[in-house]
Amino acid sequence: MPQFAYKALQSDGVAVEGLIEAPNRQEALRLVEGRALRPVRLGEAAGTAGSGGKAGAGLRLSLGGGNKISARTLENFTRLLSSLLAAGVPFSRALVIIHREAAEPAAKAKWKELHDLVIDGMPLSDAMARSPETFPRVYVAMVEAGEAGGFLDVVLAQIADFQAREKELKGKVATALMYPAILLLLALGVLIFLLVFFIPRFQLVFQGFNAELPLITRMIVGVSDAVRGYGLFLAAGLAVAGISARHWFRSPRGRRAWEGWILRVPTLGPLLAQFAMARFCRMLGTLLGAGVPLISALNVARRSIGNQILVDAVADSIDRVKEGKALGKSLAQNRDLFPGAVVEMISVAEESGKLDAELLRIANTTEGDLDRQLKAVVALAEPVMLFVIAALIGTIFIGMVIPIFSLQDHIK
Repeated sequence: MPQFAYKALQSDGVAVEGLIEAPNRQEALRLVEGRALRPVRLGEAAGTAGSGGKAGAGLRLSLGGGNKISARTLENFTRLLSSLLAAGVPFSRALVIIHREAAEPAAKAKWKELHDLVIDGMPLSDAMARSPETFPRVYVAMVEAGEAGGFLDVVLAQIADFQAREKELKGKVATALMYPAILLLLALGVLIFLLVFFIPRFQLVFQGFNAELPLITRMIVGVSDAVRGYGLFLAAGLAVAGISARHWFRSPRGRRAWEGWILRVPTLGPLLAQFAMARFCRMLGTLLGAGVPLISALNVARRSIGNQILVDAVADSIDRVKEGKALGKSLAQNRDLFPGAVVEMISVAEESGKLDAELLRIANTTEGDLDRQLKAVVALAEPVMLFVIAALIGTIFIGMVIPIFSLQDHIK
């Protein structure tokens, strides 16, 4: 029978440690509690007969945890945990229920890992922080605020609602960009087909004559030769350049440079700033509505913005709030993120004590406006993409047809 090493507190608060034999972890926990002890840490003792099985289980957990947990699964976990806690179910039992009900192997392993860490005395936020691939930093920060304030069930419900809104907004963006992306791929496919298969047929016609080809035709033929002769090298070079650019963009310096540049792009920059403002306002309103103090809520909401340039700007505003200044006046310094009208609404709501409701209203209004702007941009992008496709194909067609008329004159 395996042995479990435990650390527990006696009724007088004195910490004690020891070993106990039990068939499983749950039974070991029950036996420790039966000795009038309050468990702080419980784990299988190394070197026991059952330790090999534990190590194997840990290995399986590590391998299973590599599977990414979907956003829908995480949202379901959050909402179910909130409902169980609100119904008065003990925390450890709620995690056992969620683990038992999980259908996906990766989720089942992750919820079991959370349960074991929490049973060992670790706060839920710290246990979640060990899995950043599953629980984003903003998620962990909100859970930490809920634990500190004693309203974890409320915060978890707010997180689930926030996740649902985020998924809906991202779905709208993805749907809006799908058609232009398809048009772009179609244009590239047609262009490659013309350069690789269509133009070489015309070259065979031109080679039988000594007449000089027009400049536009020579340029098109040269591009075709380059694509056919060095296409693989060009593709490899583009792949290497893409991987290098990806690593650079992930570095702090590259990320700041890219995010600073993209904010200055006409049309796209203001849209991204509006999206960041909507996320910030929704997160801050959600936290304030759940009872999180303003400074803690600002620090959590700041992480939800995404753009590091804007995150730094909001950090300066938080410092001014810590100094005792009003939130509206502090945010007024960031005109790229908070327009004057939004600052005035926040200031009025702050004075009337309805800041959380007003922030959520601003987020809803901004998201609706973003939806309309995205539709307008996509409506404009579609004819632009069609024009680009027509221009590329038309240029190649004209470049190939012009020499035919020149050759007729040469034959005469």
